[in-house]
Amino acid sequence: MTTPKPPSRRLQRVSELIKRELAELMRRELSVEKVGLLNINEVKVAPDLKNALVFVGHVGTRNQRLQATAVLETNSKRLNLQLGAVLRLKWTPILQFRLDDSVTEANRVLAILEELDQSRPAPAPATPPAPPAAPAA
Repeated sequence: MTTPKPPSRRLQRVSELIKRELAELMRRELSVEKVGLLNINEVKVAPDLKNALVFVGHVGTRNQRLQATAVLETNSKRLNLQLGAVLRLKWTPILQFRLDDSVTEANRVLAILEELDQSRPAPAPATPPAPPAAPAA
């Protein structure tokens, strides 16, 4: 079984550049009241630099989450054009957005672990070992 090859240094740099510039564009262009707080968790760029998968974290209500999905789909071409104007690349990757549930899932797991820890009885204090008996004279 072969392990996947790590992304090249160039792919990492392009991913970070897209992440930074796209976060700024989203901050300026999207209404927090409508979609909640959006955060770009990760950008995975294809080796040919033609496509990019953007994982977006979300904080807000369930309705805002649904709105965020619709707004990102609706505005993806416009965000792509604005990103292309800022980036100095031969090709601007076509963006695909995915809402990232990793933070929500991690919080859920932590809450379960904490609940299990609280339901476990506290360990009894260990009694210190008895001192050795004095030698008989």
